[in-house]
Amino acid sequence: MGRGWSPASKLYKRGTPQPGSKVHPVSAQISPGRKNPGGRRPGESGTRDAILDAALRLFSEHGYDGASVRAIAAGAGVDPALIRHFFGDKDGLFAAVVTDRTAVTQRLSQAVSADPDELGRAVTDAYLRLWEAPDTGPILLALVRSVTASETAASMLRAVMISRISTAPWVEAERSRHVALAAAHLFGVAAARHVLKVAPITEFTHDELVDQIAPTIQRYLDGTHR
Repeated sequence: MGRGWSPASKLYKRGTPQPGSKVHPVSAQISPGRKNPGGRRPGESGTRDAILDAALRLFSEHGYDGASVRAIAAGAGVDPALIRHFFGDKDGLFAAVVTDRTAVTQRLSQAVSADPDELGRAVTDAYLRLWEAPDTGPILLALVRSVTASETAASMLRAVMISRISTAPWVEAERSRHVALAAAHLFGVAAARHVLKVAPITEFTHDELVDQIAPTIQRYLDGTHR
């Protein structure tokens, strides 16, 4: 490298390339030595996927706060600035992981569209399966590990637990506390089973646990539409 050359990261921080440089502020965030023509980056979709895969792994292993943007970028083999380019910040990245790399929202949406008379069982079954499934359980554990230290993680967990039920068309806004009761009950059981590993609860099979809990969840949810 000749004298007077400035690292790409410095160019980006200043926001203005050196005289004669053709480096774009976004492409300046890529590691030196990579070719980055103007316009849409080639392989952009693959880069985004690599970031999401690395984020899912590190969020699952270390929780929301324990997985730094720098570590996620290193796991994906990209410059940290690309995370800002694609997702804005860590909050945006985590939200994208939940929606793009897990089936959390899809499965809860399917559950709340069930027959209202079977809603308690459908929601209980779907929610408990989320904790058991290899593609969703780790991300829920990551949220739980982070909620005591991060208000962002707590907000995300509340959204995962409540939003899909509370936005169903049969839910009356003034009865939303019933939805909160159902969500709190389900969360408590899941935490006891998968986080605290309380022996009597871990000994139930999935179907046995659903049989025990679903009637109570149905009673909570009945208050929102009857």
